[in-house]
Amino acid sequence: MQNTLLSLSPFSASFPKPPSRNPNPNPKFSLLSHSSSSVQLDRNSLRRISWKRALDTFSSSSLRFKVQISASFLIPSRKNDNLIVRAASVPESAEDGGATQSELTRTLQLGSMFGIWYLLNIFFNIFNKQVLKVYPFPATVTAFQSGCGTLMILFVWAFNLYSRPKITRSQFAAIVPLALAHTLGNLLTNVSLGKVAVSFTHTIKAMEPFFTVLFSALFLAEIPTLWVVSSLIPIVGGVALASFTEATFNWIGFCSAMASNITNQSRNVFSKKFMVQEEETLDNINLFSVITIISFILLVPSAILLEGVKFSPLYLQSAASQGLNIKELCVRSLLAGFCFHSYQQVSYMILQMVSPVTHAVGNCVKRVVVIVSTVVFFQTPVSPINSLGTAVALAGVFLYSRAKRIKPKPKVV
Repeated sequence: MQNTLLSLSPFSASFPKPPSRNPNPNPKFSLLSHSSSSVQLDRNSLRRISWKRALDTFSSSSLRFKVQISASFLIPSRKNDNLIVRAASVPESAEDGGATQSELTRTLQLGSMFGIWYLLNIFFNIFNKQVLKVYPFPATVTAFQSGCGTLMILFVWAFNLYSRPKITRSQFAAIVPLALAHTLGNLLTNVSLGKVAVSFTHTIKAMEPFFTVLFSALFLAEIPTLWVVSSLIPIVGGVALASFTEATFNWIGFCSAMASNITNQSRNVFSKKFMVQEEETLDNINLFSVITIISFILLVPSAILLEGVKFSPLYLQSAASQGLNIKELCVRSLLAGFCFHSYQQVSYMILQMVSPVTHAVGNCVKRVVVIVSTVVFFQTPVSPINSLGTAVALAGVFLYSRAKRIKPKPKVV
């Protein structure tokens, strides 16, 4: 009975021993009593029954386990579906966010570059006017400013702060006309600044959009719209009204400022045309660097031919004996040369990022800032009619910038 109870206990059912196929393999134990054999038979039968029950229990539990595993893979999870949907929508929003971030970065970059351009131009005009007042040699001053720029460029190339370009003959042939226009434009601007007030020179140079439209149509085949042409009327009229009422009007100053408009805008249009030729193009920094060096080479003999040697130690000593402060002259000339090269460099960097017309509009906004700052700094007398002419010209520049944004409607065939 004790063996029977043990065989029916849960412990033996959970971990049963498999029955032996030959319960009495040894022939020595064949002579057993009938009672012991019957008890042994009953014990073996019970063991078989417990083993069968254990197998049935294990098989049913395994079947339930398999069913549960299969159901876990067959039944979809709503949580996982939501996760997949959200993950699928991330790339589109990330792409839109990246585009917005890139556009914002470009806008901030352009805004900072325009601000630096304006600030350097204000300091250049102030220092340059102070130099030209006591040292009336515009060709020599322009050559000195180009020389400062050349030294800055050679310093950058010598210490590998920027890679030096390798110029081919075709590139050099395309750059020489740009350098010539750049040289004439800067020389004529200094001539005008030496003869008239800074505000009047920049009022005349507010007509740059007129020449931009003209040269863009001639050389870039950009036909202006009716709105663009109409916006040029107040620009021309405002400059004419300001010129008639200018207290410091001078024909040399007026004509040289107008000629600088022609040369500078032709330079901008030609340089834009040159830079879009991808097979032979130079980057904006190296292009302006090469133009500055060529301009310095052209200006040195021109200044000597037009004005003589006016920056030698002998001449400066003679001028100092007449009351000229040589130290102050040299310091202001160096500052003007540094600001001159820096603002021209930033101007070329902006020109490669925008169209020539947009560059001209930004240049006209720069005129407003320079006119106001120099009038306040030099306390230039301005009449009401003169102010009205300047305001009309600048309003025309604003209308011009708005008109350039209007795209012509496509013609229906």
